Amino acid sequence: MPRVLLRPRSPPDMSPPLRDPHQERWNFRFRLGVTWWLVMVLFLALIARLAWLQIVAQRHYHTLAEANRIAIVPLVPQRGLILDRHGVVLAENRYEFDLEITPHLCPDISATLEALTRLVTITPSDRKLFQKMRDESHGLTPVAIRTHLTEEEVARFSVNRYRFPGVDIEARLTRTYPLGLHASHLIGYISRINEEDQDRLEDEDLSDQYRGTNHIGKQGIESHYESLLHGTTGSEQVETDAAGHGLRSLAQTAPVSGDDLYLTIDAKLQQVAEEAFGLQHGALVAIDPETGEVLAFVSQPGFDPNLFVDGIDQEHWNDLNTSPDHPLNDRALRGQYPPGSTVKPFMALAALQLKVRSADYVLYDPGYFSFPGSSHHYRDWREGGHGKVDMTISIIQSCDTYYYSLANEMGIDRMHDFFTLFGFGQKSGIDLDGEVAGLYPSTAWKQKKYHQAWYAGDTVISGIGQGYVLATPLQLAVATAMLANQGKRMTPHLVRAIRHAESGKITLIAPKVSQTLTFRPEDLETVRNAMVGVMKPGGTAAQAGAGALYSMAGKTGTAQVVGVRQGEKYNASALTEHNRDHALFIAYAPADHPRLAVAVLVENGGHGGSTAAPIARQVFDYYLLGKRPPPAAPTAVPHD
Repeated sequence: MPRVLLRPRSPPDMSPPLRDPHQERWNFRFRLGVTWWLVMVLFLALIARLAWLQIVAQRHYHTLAEANRIAIVPLVPQRGLILDRHGVVLAENRYEFDLEITPHLCPDISATLEALTRLVTITPSDRKLFQKMRDESHGLTPVAIRTHLTEEEVARFSVNRYRFPGVDIEARLTRTYPLGLHASHLIGYISRINEEDQDRLEDEDLSDQYRGTNHIGKQGIESHYESLLHGTTGSEQVETDAAGHGLRSLAQTAPVSGDDLYLTIDAKLQQVAEEAFGLQHGALVAIDPETGEVLAFVSQPGFDPNLFVDGIDQEHWNDLNTSPDHPLNDRALRGQYPPGSTVKPFMALAALQLKVRSADYVLYDPGYFSFPGSSHHYRDWREGGHGKVDMTISIIQSCDTYYYSLANEMGIDRMHDFFTLFGFGQKSGIDLDGEVAGLYPSTAWKQKKYHQAWYAGDTVISGIGQGYVLATPLQLAVATAMLANQGKRMTPHLVRAIRHAESGKITLIAPKVSQTLTFRPEDLETVRNAMVGVMKPGGTAAQAGAGALYSMAGKTGTAQVVGVRQGEKYNASALTEHNRDHALFIAYAPADHPRLAVAVLVENGGHGGSTAAPIARQVFDYYLLGKRPPPAAPTAVPHD
């Protein structure tokens, strides 16, 4: 086999390839072109953005820039004053000094509070209220740790101010009620705006009006006339630096103070009426029959409205809210009570007007009323009865049997229709929030409410103001004023005049007629003369009328709180105080030319003649004579 010689392979060429200048130039130019176009696109985008900012959106961004430079500071208006008819101040504004902590600027609140207690008095109640307000503000706004600092406390803190970062003294106008407990339900109070208030303001598009304002009217006149008392919020444009500090004022829209309100109330008469109650609970409303002006509006006991201005602490709130005396309950406006025998003049007038009975009709009273064939007795207050009774005697001696019988003859629906004319079972329209309507029942009402038929027994007890019948002291005063004013009902009102803050002009509130009834003069005189007899010897309020230098017309009443079984006698001493009868009294004076109509309720006071009527007498004596007689010692009276 021939031999093959193999040539050995040469090693690979490891030298670098030769450079291609043409390719390199192309690559460079390509990269340069891409970069150039990228720069051009970015430059065009920059020009487009600049054009947008300078031309299209110039106004918007100019506004934002100005907003960063200019701060809009709300200027809170001064709240209007509340005064009585003679100019006595009932609600005013005073400068007070508060010690405030801004939580997010205070490094250690606990240590700060401990240090502050060495300079100013800080009670546990102050701490609780501070914590509550701090939680509500979420730590973003200043919160008062102490209000109403004394001058000495202000001086002590001012010297040590440098030691307390985030703590400052703030001077502010605060609402003050000089009379304290007096007329508290009537005046009401202001308090801090809560979430419910804020939601309502937003719904009513009023949020801007309350910028910078922490308070709003909550009850009484303060609430009902909030729009007038609050005023109009102003504003100030302040130029600021980069840190937000004010440099100078650029423009200002001055706030407009709230209007001042002159009430119909006579503050001295109000105090006389409240003091006449002593420690008793109840209500009194006094009205000028010709104008509807409310001269006194009492609900006892009252409360101190100053407690609510800066937010009431939990301890005081619990005391008021859980008290068995219910000081927060406006008894004159929202208290609903059986009117008792105070309805008898109206029942008598209804009988005359509807010709159910004549004035000289005589009924024999054996001491009870019963339906034929029934053994159930509706008892008269006088055991053994009054004997022969006509309409005048029935009012003077408050004969229950007469009105049991009359109600049975008249029927509940005719009674309902007549009493409605006098405002029973409906709101009076007074300029206060929260009034209740009371109740005067009918067959239709009971069917709708309870799905039950109306019974004759229901009618009988309605005839003496018991059963389902409920009225407020305000309604009784309005109805009494109608009797005094020949059947004309004036809408009760509490604001007599408004002084406008901008012009200083005073606008008087014109009386408003809400109902005019026409009675036969002889029928009205029969009832009115009988009410005069109530105040004379033999009448149920003779003691209260004794020695008066003017003539009075009145009617007493007693309203049962708990029922008494057949065969049992009412024994007040055997009952707890809250189960005893209420005492009522309605009256007007002078009887021949009435200037004042009054309704009085004394809770659990027993008989109207011995408890409620003397209170009214003191009110009449002060208003008509300018004097306050010493209260007479209570003695036995014929009935209510």
